[in-house]
Amino acid sequence: MPGTDPIDHARSSHPKKKGMQRAVQVLTKEPAPLHPALIPGIGVSEDGPRFSINWPVLIATGVVVISIIVCGLIAPDLLANASNTAVHWVSTNAGWFFSLLTVTVFVFMLIVGYSRKGNIRLGADDEKPEFSTLSWITMLFSAGMGIGLLFFGAYEPLAFFLDTPPGFDFEPQSYDAARAALAQTLLHWGPLAWSYYALVGGAIAYVTYRRGRPGLISAILDPIFSEKTRGLFGPVVDGFAILVTLFGTAVSLGLGALQIARGVEIVSGIGPLGNGVVIGLMVAVTVLFLASAVSGIKRGIRLLSNINMMLVAIFCVFVFIAGPTVFLLNIIPSSALTFFADIGSMLSISGASGPEAADFLEAWTTYYWAWWVSWTPFVGMFIAKISRGRSLREFVTVTILVPSLVCLVWFGTVGGTAIWMEMNGAGISAAPTSQDVLFQVLTNLPWPLVTGVIVIISLVVFFVTSADSASLVMASITERGRPRPTKTLTIGWGVSLSLIAITLLLAGGEDSLSALQALVTVSALPFAVILVLLMVAWWKDLSRDPFILRQQYARIAITEGVRIGIQEHGDDFVFSAAESDPDQGAGAWLDSDDPELTQWYEDALEERENAADDATEK
Repeated sequence: MPGTDPIDHARSSHPKKKGMQRAVQVLTKEPAPLHPALIPGIGVSEDGPRFSINWPVLIATGVVVISIIVCGLIAPDLLANASNTAVHWVSTNAGWFFSLLTVTVFVFMLIVGYSRKGNIRLGADDEKPEFSTLSWITMLFSAGMGIGLLFFGAYEPLAFFLDTPPGFDFEPQSYDAARAALAQTLLHWGPLAWSYYALVGGAIAYVTYRRGRPGLISAILDPIFSEKTRGLFGPVVDGFAILVTLFGTAVSLGLGALQIARGVEIVSGIGPLGNGVVIGLMVAVTVLFLASAVSGIKRGIRLLSNINMMLVAIFCVFVFIAGPTVFLLNIIPSSALTFFADIGSMLSISGASGPEAADFLEAWTTYYWAWWVSWTPFVGMFIAKISRGRSLREFVTVTILVPSLVCLVWFGTVGGTAIWMEMNGAGISAAPTSQDVLFQVLTNLPWPLVTGVIVIISLVVFFVTSADSASLVMASITERGRPRPTKTLTIGWGVSLSLIAITLLLAGGEDSLSALQALVTVSALPFAVILVLLMVAWWKDLSRDPFILRQQYARIAITEGVRIGIQEHGDDFVFSAAESDPDQGAGAWLDSDDPELTQWYEDALEERENAADDATEK
């Protein structure tokens, strides 16, 4: 195997011992050991024995899923009360932790992206991106936000405009309240939220496509827990990731189905739709997302994401032009400035600020932080699958800054239009439910029928892209991180998603979905602790990356070379690589024979060779 040194398992970091080892290798004509700074990176093998079905994870998650669904059917009130009590406890006692974690993750990702580590590639040194930048952005945006953009686009800014959030001393329903409303919305949906997705997505992409480990949350923790991630600890973490993905996506699909049904009612004017029609819509959309999922990322998901983002862009431009254009041109940049000016005060609000602030945090800010954390396994793993070949700097820029700018424009346009209409007496706040607010805005713009149909189509496509992405991720986890999971498991998880959403809709409608939503939010607390460990483990991996080791060699070699060159030759010298005394070289600081620096690469090569042998035998 390349890089294996059979005669030396007791490696030493002493420089003179290194020189003796090299002399022995020359005399005995043995190949030099693999140098950790020259490893190019290696992606996980596409197949092999490690990708068998993880039956303990599959069975355990199945038991938990069935138990919660049965509880939701038999005792929906009990599930709702228990979930709401748990959410209140988490918000009261751990709200500070979520706020601190959110800021920490954001700062951590900026350091990763814009320090020297930002030049590390999510793949081999010479690897190119798998998707175009436009397709990459549309896919990550569709998976990361999806239905929420349309559901909350008008509703959330309007709610904050009518009742100014704590920390802003503005008169409700004033122009200043409008700025504060959009700034608060950007806090919930902007760079802080996307930094969570960037953390998990970047870490999984790194360990999968550069370190050759499986694409699992547990695999990121290898530098801390080592073999324990392949014992009981790893399956527990991965099973938990499946559960929060399954229930979180099921809630979104259920709420999305309700909004699609409500949109059909408003646009068609046929009146309230019964459960049978809603379930029929769910079944039809399920068929669509299963077809997309089994066709893979390159075909189904990419095509649908591109189409949908084009529809959303056209819709946003239409609202901007047909709506209060001048008002929007003023409110969008001013709300961005308000966000940067008041982000400290918005983040400093706590339960100690009073009962009103405590209620607001539980209903909005803490809830959002917990919800983003609970969605990181799903969205992060999907983003990792589509980000191969990108540099960390490019990855951080696109996954944090670009979606944040899009959210600023989207919420500023759609939410700003709703606020302007309310200020001018359109009565948008009189909408009977949160699902009606966006359609109420459309009735006050030209061509409400056409725009209503566009919104419904976008809801359906967001529904499809979220569900098929989640199905692929859960199937991949079940098969121990298989990059391209089998179609049978993908379909099985997709059907499970729809069955959970349909069951809860029949059991208690939106109330049952809200109870499950609260349960998913509570699950974010233990997963938040995992994210802290994830940052430590990933930083340890990045610090020993071959690219970083080469950079350290370069800094030492250049610094010492310039000093010696000036001392010995004045202004007249050039650089060239030459052998130095063992204790004075550019790599004297590093024990390059430490197996910990190269063993991961040798293991990945062996895994790839075994997979190739298995494929040949078949």
